[in-house]
Amino acid sequence: MATVETREPQQRGGASRPAQRRIRVSIRKVNPWSVLKLSLLFYFCLMLVIIFGLGILYMLLEAIGVLDSLAELLGTLGFGGGAFEFQTLPIFRSVFLIGIITVIVGSAFTMFLAFLYNLLSDLVGGVEVTLVERR
Repeated sequence: MATVETREPQQRGGASRPAQRRIRVSIRKVNPWSVLKLSLLFYFCLMLVIIFGLGILYMLLEAIGVLDSLAELLGTLGFGGGAFEFQTLPIFRSVFLIGIITVIVGSAFTMFLAFLYNLLSDLVGGVEVTLVERR
């Protein structure tokens, strides 16, 4: 339910300022379908940013030789049968699959929170927001 409060114009040296309208609005329901669409897009974009960041970090570590040194160390410790090697494609395929699973689980959890908010807003009345219109 929205209530409207209007302030009277303030007089300042003969000039009048227009009134500000303040509107109090309660957010009682959130559409779970729109929350799902927005969260899928948000989490997918976040996943892409993280994968590109990891790709840049991987290329940087490969360029300065850290991955070769680490592969040599792991090979001497007995991993990979004595000749350990980092394979780029399987690493990033796994990271992408983990990212997709995270996007799906995160979006489902966000939609669950939207359902939970709708249930709780019936009890407490939702979130009240005050909107101000400046003229």
